[in-house]
Amino acid sequence: MAWEVRQMISDQEYVARIRRHRPSALMPLIALASATYSLGAWRKSRSTFKYVPWALADVARVSLACGNEFRNDASGQDLEKILEMYTQLDDHFVRDVANLDSLERYLLRMSGEQLTLQESPYQNLARTAAMIAQTTATREPRCLRPGWDEDLFGTGLSNYVGIAQLLWASALKCGGRFDLAWLETPGMAPVLEVIPAATFTAVTEAHFVTDATAFKEENKAARLTSDPLRRRFEFNPLRGKPFLRGYGPGYLTPVSDLIPDKGSPLGIYYTGVARYGNAFAQDLGDLFEAYVGRQLDLWSEAEVVPEIIYGRDNKRSVDWIVVTDELVLLVEVKSVRPTQHLRLATDRRVEEVRRMLGRAYEQIDNSAALIASRQKEFTSIPADRPVQGLIVTMEPFHIVNAPFQRAQQPSTAVPVSVCSAGDLENMVTITDAPIGRLLIERASDSQRSTYGLSEAFTGHARIRNPVLDEGWNSYPWRRSADRHSP
Repeated sequence: MAWEVRQMISDQEYVARIRRHRPSALMPLIALASATYSLGAWRKSRSTFKYVPWALADVARVSLACGNEFRNDASGQDLEKILEMYTQLDDHFVRDVANLDSLERYLLRMSGEQLTLQESPYQNLARTAAMIAQTTATREPRCLRPGWDEDLFGTGLSNYVGIAQLLWASALKCGGRFDLAWLETPGMAPVLEVIPAATFTAVTEAHFVTDATAFKEENKAARLTSDPLRRRFEFNPLRGKPFLRGYGPGYLTPVSDLIPDKGSPLGIYYTGVARYGNAFAQDLGDLFEAYVGRQLDLWSEAEVVPEIIYGRDNKRSVDWIVVTDELVLLVEVKSVRPTQHLRLATDRRVEEVRRMLGRAYEQIDNSAALIASRQKEFTSIPADRPVQGLIVTMEPFHIVNAPFQRAQQPSTAVPVSVCSAGDLENMVTITDAPIGRLLIERASDSQRSTYGLSEAFTGHARIRNPVLDEGWNSYPWRRSADRHSP
């Protein structure tokens, strides 16, 4: 295959171009562009494609980490030029286009950088309450006991997500800004009826706001490699605290699209693990397993069977078995998310993905064999129809079904796909075709079966997901609106 290789720009040139300008001059421009082209608005024309959130986030990162205030002013044209340079940054793949391994690593880096910022904020935020507050775990919690959220956030989980929603709405409307002085205005009275000003301020300061000095320290500490071609794929501290102080009145967020992540299960996970360690992750994993069961129960034409205990050693099957007229679907739940080694496509990437998902493939294959052999505990599961496996992850592994990634996992006798919680939430609400039939059609296509699961459901009619709606409606601004409605 012939590849057209453009003139590439080194990371050093790109960083030097950003450093021409004072951070205090660039930050408001980045923030305004982000608010203007948020929620996918950058897709509306070819000329606006440069304003993608991942590019804006990196420009902000470089300016904060490497810039200083003894530089020049900046204009919208300067930002535009910088963003154009971003699209031409050098990459290992460009240097070795004939190497399949180079292509595979490139795809991992691109998906980790770009696709994570194109997930549905509504689904992510709604899932937080639906999973953590409205799902009952089957095991005794280690950390998530009454009052855990007050201890972790300084307020209840619902109010914490509500603060994230309000900060996000303000950023979109006000060019990336939120000023605590606005809490004193009459229009904010309904907000303060729900969340006192002191609580709102304390939570915002503790969990959403950083400054240039702290940013620089965290950015340096978070670097996994010293490779300049991988620099832009490293963790960006704005994901942890999206607002800055010291850049004009109130707080400024360079990238509005990063705010909802703070209230998502991913944001809750990192905040909780930083405080409580692995016990918090285990509690979330238990809830996620039960949450997947709640979503599967929405599958109207299916019977959902929980894990089966079998044998003298009380072994366990997959987490859920779904039986339809068309197939048996073996569902294994993994509360995992791509690590930095996957996002950077380091030499440890294969080891990491096997560690996180390998056991799930084996569990599915083992359960399929038990059904086929008519193990006595499995005789209620029909053996007269196709069997497939589905691994559901808490966060997306966007290209995990691609051939090069599938080859890194254990081989199985039945087709196995990986999907995210969001994919599952969409799948179970399809109304115009049997879901089982769609899964069989996908598995029988050698090309489509390597795509993300959502491709199989594109164009099909769906109803709203009632589990997500219940989660979304539990947040304070929706409750407040209901109280004040006639």
